[in-house]
Amino acid sequence: MLTQEDFESYSGIESFKKTVKSKISNSNYESLIETSHYESELLKLQAELVDLQQWTAKHKKRVCVLFEGRDAAGKGGAIRRFTEHLNPRSMRVVALTKPTKIEKGQWYFRRYIKELPEPGELVFFDRSWYNRAVVEPVMDFCGEEQYKKFMLQVPEFEHMLYEDGVIIIKFWFSISKKEQERRFNSRLKNPLKQWKFSPVDKEGQNRWDKYTFYKEQMFSKTHTSISPWIIIKTNNKKQARLESIRHVLSQFDYDRKGSSKTTVLPDPNVVQRYHRMITQID
Repeated sequence: MLTQEDFESYSGIESFKKTVKSKISNSNYESLIETSHYESELLKLQAELVDLQQWTAKHKKRVCVLFEGRDAAGKGGAIRRFTEHLNPRSMRVVALTKPTKIEKGQWYFRRYIKELPEPGELVFFDRSWYNRAVVEPVMDFCGEEQYKKFMLQVPEFEHMLYEDGVIIIKFWFSISKKEQERRFNSRLKNPLKQWKFSPVDKEGQNRWDKYTFYKEQMFSKTHTSISPWIIIKTNNKKQARLESIRHVLSQFDYDRKGSSKTTVLPDPNVVQRYHRMITQID
């Protein structure tokens, strides 16, 4: 255990690391170092996001970031790290509930169009219109004709947004089946996270292969040059958060870019554009 004398004799980071390593187990030491590195990198990248937001507001850009993935893939946690230090006046998080009876009778995209970014605004979608591409057909929440119509319309819909100046970044957070199960069990043991778990989540494990089929259909039909799918391929939540932030930062030439003295280029082993030949972990 570290003592007061250990802190009082501090003479530099490297010597302090040696002191810490001598006092705790190797596994705890590695975990401590990893967490310390993560927190340091996250803070620097969040400072870059603040600069990006100011640039977005200054130049009236409309930026829309979609977070998709299986249940417990880490979408919500990533969004919280993206938005933690941003100005809420020019940033929104959109997490729509199931459609109302009235919305069910409207054009499918209408409820999402109302949530698109205004000039100078960043909007983060915690799940998006792509519910109809994967979750709804997997769970039998939509009919076959509704699904087919959506798959035909979505590339044109996104092309119209592109032509209107909306910048869309589409993330898919990819985790393995074993990791998803581990996260589900962790949620059930934590009273503060039990609300996140639902019967639909459990059914997602049972319908894993069906989910995979519709996921691949979605990629093959909606991955375009103007609106590509970006796969975040890792079971490590912290790595997924850092690399997804880096990808967003790398897409813009904002003022003071790189001023935080950390790389804003994502790891290509983690962040990959969708391609049929790339092996995915989910």
